[in-house]
Amino acid sequence: MTITAQTPPMVRFATSPDRYRHWSLAVDGPVATLTLRVDEQGGLVPGYELKMNSYDLGVDIELYDVVQRLRFEHPGVKAVVLTGGLDRMFCAGANIRMLAQSTHAWKVNFCKFTNETRNAIEEAAEHSGQTWIAALNGTAAGGGYELALACDQIVLVDDGSTAVSLPEVPLLGVLPGTGGLTRVVDKRHVRKDRADVFATRPEGVRGATAVEWGLVDAAVPRNAFAAEVAGRAETAVAASRRPSDAQGVSLTPLDRVAKGDVITYPYVTAHLDRTNHLVEITVSGPREGPPSDPAAQGAAYWSLAMTRALDDLILHLRTNEPDLGIWVLRAIGDPERVLAHDAQLMESAGDWFVNEVRHYYKRTLKRLDVTSRSLVAVIDPGTAFAGLLAEVALAADRQYMLEGVYEDRDDDAAPAAIVLTPSNDGLFPMGNGLSRLGSRFWGHDADLAAVRARLGEPLEAAAAAGLGLVTMALDDIDFEEEVRIALEERASLSPDALTGMEANHRFAGPETLETKIFGRLTAWQNWIFVRPNASGPDGALRRYGTGRKGDYDLKRV
Repeated sequence: MTITAQTPPMVRFATSPDRYRHWSLAVDGPVATLTLRVDEQGGLVPGYELKMNSYDLGVDIELYDVVQRLRFEHPGVKAVVLTGGLDRMFCAGANIRMLAQSTHAWKVNFCKFTNETRNAIEEAAEHSGQTWIAALNGTAAGGGYELALACDQIVLVDDGSTAVSLPEVPLLGVLPGTGGLTRVVDKRHVRKDRADVFATRPEGVRGATAVEWGLVDAAVPRNAFAAEVAGRAETAVAASRRPSDAQGVSLTPLDRVAKGDVITYPYVTAHLDRTNHLVEITVSGPREGPPSDPAAQGAAYWSLAMTRALDDLILHLRTNEPDLGIWVLRAIGDPERVLAHDAQLMESAGDWFVNEVRHYYKRTLKRLDVTSRSLVAVIDPGTAFAGLLAEVALAADRQYMLEGVYEDRDDDAAPAAIVLTPSNDGLFPMGNGLSRLGSRFWGHDADLAAVRARLGEPLEAAAAAGLGLVTMALDDIDFEEEVRIALEERASLSPDALTGMEANHRFAGPETLETKIFGRLTAWQNWIFVRPNASGPDGALRRYGTGRKGDYDLKRV
């Protein structure tokens, strides 16, 4: 059997419940039930059937959408029961035929997006009071079990045949792609020898053994299964702090216009420069100050509208535009209005809607952190890198700031200045648990203290450079030329080496579950996916389902 890699289609990440093909959501008061019944013929790319509730990127795009809607549109939902819609099959994981025929870049981006969605599920209980319970009404294999691992609790049917498993190593010659190995030992605290047995046992583990090992929280007979799940949901509801009487905010369709090489949203614009392999991304500040009732503005609320646009653009560019390896980041507008919105996110954290917006922006910044692109912030007159928008500049690998103004431009522009606020000191933590300032000044406590002493103060180029907040501060004579040369040099380097280098530099400090998954796991899986043992003509991925085992080169590398 020969499987050739297909050119992937242009992917749209925006969807809505009326367009779902694979998921259904039922809300009963404070409990929502999310059911996976995959349309076998609903694959995103031709050439495979999504049998046994296996999934591809299209299934995960719908899941990401419903996770967001549960947070914003259903504030009264305090427990989410995640279950399967097929008899005796919860989910068979990522579709193997899809993986075998996909390009390497597609596989890596698919795993990354899926990981990010799992992380969004994982933080729901802590930050939104929304507990997720995996009700495994049938076998959960590979990515299916990884989906369950993202939930707060796992309940398994104990019928003598239903199992949980991570069969990727023995059957496919790859690793579980969405954090399974890490979550088993770091989150569920499965003993490492048992985890070793589990990850090399294709048939998985069932019933009481799965409970004893810590792979699930409960295994109950089928006739008691519904009652067990309902009881756990009721307990979660009673403990939740989510409001019971709040009106949800509808996530209306994104206003996205693509014309030629320009993509425009409200508050975010991207200019694609294919010749120089870069894209210029401009985030615009609000047109007015913050409203007294943010939820009443709904999806038009600036912090939310800007975040949704930036989130969608990041996903679009990294999936559909892999040749654009450099992202040039700018922010424009009135910094005072940005700071007013920034203050509202800080001061109104107890408001359920403002809280959701804040965490959504945090997740979007994290998506930027783990994107395999070179990020360069350009700070010149008219900049609005202040407060929450300053996080975009701090996420960049380099920051170039103009000292003074452009002398040859006939306007009354004031010199560029950045403003940091307490929100930059921990409101939007990275995957390592640190603020971007904390990561930037890791091991330099005095420098961090100096920056903290000037929070709220407009910092022009000399001050910003003196505090270590920008890479270079250049005058009008050198600025544009230096930036041009830096971008050209970047574009001439190996994208593979840059991806590895950037990922190493961005996450200083402590290792967490997230950094292990996006750093350690992603690095190894990336490498394993291109090894002949997995993806070669005689590799396990290409031979899966043929009755022939992969022909392995047994040398350890």
